[in-house]
Amino acid sequence: MERLKLQTTDMAERNVELLGQMFPNCLTETINADGKLVRAIDFDKLRQELACEVVEGAEERYQFTWPDKRAAIRLANAPTNKTLRPCREESVDFDNTENLYIEGDNLEVLKLLRENYLGKVKMIYIDPPYNTGNDFVYNDDFAQGKAEFEAQSGLFDEEGRRMADPMVQNTESNGRFHTDWLNMIYPRLKVAKDLLSDDGVIFISIDDNEVRNLRNVCDEVFGEQNFIANLIWQKKFSRANDAKYFSTMHDHILCYCKVNIYASDNGWQIGLLPRGEEIPSGYTNPDNDPRGVWTSVILSAKSGSESLVYEIETPSGRKVLPPSGRYWCCNKETFTKWKNDGRIWFGADGNGTPRKKTFLSEVQDGLRPNTIILHSEGGHNQEGKQEMKALFDDIGVFDGPKPIRLLRYLSTIANLNEDSIVLDFFSGSATTAHAVMQLNAEDGGNRRFIMVQLPEKTDEKSEAYKAGYKNICEIGKERIRRAGKKIKEENASKEGIERLDVGFRVLKLDESNMADVYYTPAETPIQTTLAFDALVDNIREGRTAEDLLFQVLPECNLPLSSKIETREIHGKKVFVVEDGYLMACFDKDINEAVITAIAKEKPYYFVMCDRSIATDNVADNFDQIFNAYSKETVRRIL
Repeated sequence: MERLKLQTTDMAERNVELLGQMFPNCLTETINADGKLVRAIDFDKLRQELACEVVEGAEERYQFTWPDKRAAIRLANAPTNKTLRPCREESVDFDNTENLYIEGDNLEVLKLLRENYLGKVKMIYIDPPYNTGNDFVYNDDFAQGKAEFEAQSGLFDEEGRRMADPMVQNTESNGRFHTDWLNMIYPRLKVAKDLLSDDGVIFISIDDNEVRNLRNVCDEVFGEQNFIANLIWQKKFSRANDAKYFSTMHDHILCYCKVNIYASDNGWQIGLLPRGEEIPSGYTNPDNDPRGVWTSVILSAKSGSESLVYEIETPSGRKVLPPSGRYWCCNKETFTKWKNDGRIWFGADGNGTPRKKTFLSEVQDGLRPNTIILHSEGGHNQEGKQEMKALFDDIGVFDGPKPIRLLRYLSTIANLNEDSIVLDFFSGSATTAHAVMQLNAEDGGNRRFIMVQLPEKTDEKSEAYKAGYKNICEIGKERIRRAGKKIKEENASKEGIERLDVGFRVLKLDESNMADVYYTPAETPIQTTLAFDALVDNIREGRTAEDLLFQVLPECNLPLSSKIETREIHGKKVFVVEDGYLMACFDKDINEAVITAIAKEKPYYFVMCDRSIATDNVADNFDQIFNAYSKETVRRIL
C-alpha cells in the first residue's frame, strides 16, 4: 500500500517538472540551503534553448513590482497540509447538496480546492477589500515592518537618509498601504486562475483606490490579452451633495477570461442579454416585409477592387455609383441576389442610394452587454441593503451587500451552463449563492456554488452582533438558509421545484488531521514508524472518521460535494463515496473478513489507517486478498 501525501501540490516543484519535460537537458541537481540534494533548472542552458533576449538584474524593462512581491509569488506556490473539516450541524441537507460553504483563510482554501477543482469553475465573482483604510483583515506571513520596508523601498540609504525627492515618490505610509493590499490579493488571484475552466471568466469588484493596481495584477496573472472590459456599475442613483469633490456613483468590475476565443475555440464566449419583447431602436417595417422589422446599413465600403465599382439602377430609374473613393461591399452577382430576395432598400420613394436590410429575426438572439451597467439593469446599493433587511426581519446585519440583480446580470454575461460551478472566495453576505439558487429556480438548472469566507468578527456595537451573529460567516450561512426557503416558497407552483438544491455543506479550515509525525517520520524513532504499529497513532486528537474522509477526497480526485454513504461491514463503519468509486474505513481492528468484503465490492480506491489492521497476519495477507478479488483497486493508507 502507498501512503497518502495529505498535502497540496508544491507548484514550484511542478513548474520545475514542466520545464524539465520541455527542456530535459536543462534539468540538473544542486545542494540547497539545508544541505539537501534537490532538482534544479540550469538557467544558462535554458537561455540557450530559448535563444532570446534575457533581461535580468538592474537592467531597465517594463515591469510591475512592489516590496515582497517575490514572497507573494512563493506563497501562492507553496503547498499546504491544512484540511477542511465537515460541520453537519451548520449545514443544510448535507448528504444531498452539491453546494459548499467554506470558512477560513481563502488562500489556504483555494490551494485545497485546486487539488480537485482544477479547471472546473466556470465563473468567479469576488468583492475583495477595497483598501479604504478600515476593511483590511487579511494578514499573511510576509507582512513587513517599517524598518524592513524602508530598507527595500529604495527611498533611504543605509544610514536612513532619503535618497529620492519626496515630491515624486509615494510617502512611506502610502507605499505600505498599497504593498499590503497587493501582497494580499496577488497570491489569491494566482491560485484562483488555476481553478477557472478554459471557457471560464472572473469578475472582480473594486473602487478607485486600487483599480489601477488590480488591473496590473490581473494583466500579470491572467494575461493582458485576456482582459475583456472594465465594467462600470452604477451603484447609486442619487447625488451626494456633501461630497468633497465629485459624487461617486460607480464601482469598477474588472472582467478577465482564462482563455479568449481569439486564442482558442474553447475560450470564453460572452453571454447575450435577453432581448425581451421590446423592439430595439432603429428597427421598423415601412414596407410591411413578412420577415418582420428590420434596419438598414450602407452598401458601400472604404476599400475594395475595381470589380466592386458598377452602376446600380434604382426603381425610379436613377443610376448610382458608390460615393467617391468608396466601393460597393459586394459584387454585382451578390447584389442581384439580395435585390431579388427583397433585401435592398431604395427608400420609400424608390430613388435613394441602396442600403441592405438586416432583419431582427435573423440577428443573434440577444443583446451585447454594455460596459456601463446602469442601476436599472444591475441594481444598486440600497437595493442590496433592502434585500438583506427583508430576509433578516428588517435588521441591517450587513453593510454594503451587493444586489442580487448584479450577480444575475454577471451570471448571464458569464454564459453559465446548466451545471456550472460558481465560486466566490470573498463571500461576505453570500449574494452570489442567493443569485445562483434564484437562477436555478428560474430555468431549472443545477448550477453549484462554492462560497469561501474568513470568519471575521462583527463589531460588538453592530446590529448584526446584537442580533446574535458573532462573525460574517454566521450571517452568510443564515442568508442562504433563509433565501433558499423563500425561493422555494415563491416558486412552489413550478414543476420540479422540490428538486431545487438550496442546501450547502459547511466545511471549516483547520490544521491537518494528521499529527506532526505523519509529515516528519525521519524525526521519529525508527520503531514508531513501522506500518501498522499499534503503538503509534499519527492522527491528531479529537478528529473523527468523517474528518479523515474529507482530507482524503482531494487526493482521490473527488469533489468535496461527493455523495457519501455509510455501510456497516462486519461491525465496522465503511464510507462508500460516489457509488463505490472510493471506499474507506478508519476503524481499528480490521480483520480479513472486512478486507475481503470490501475487495469484493471492487472500488477504484480503498483507504484505511495504518493503525487499523488487527494483526500482523492480516497485514501480511492484505495485498493477497485484494489481488484475488480486485487487483486494480488503488490502495492507500494514512
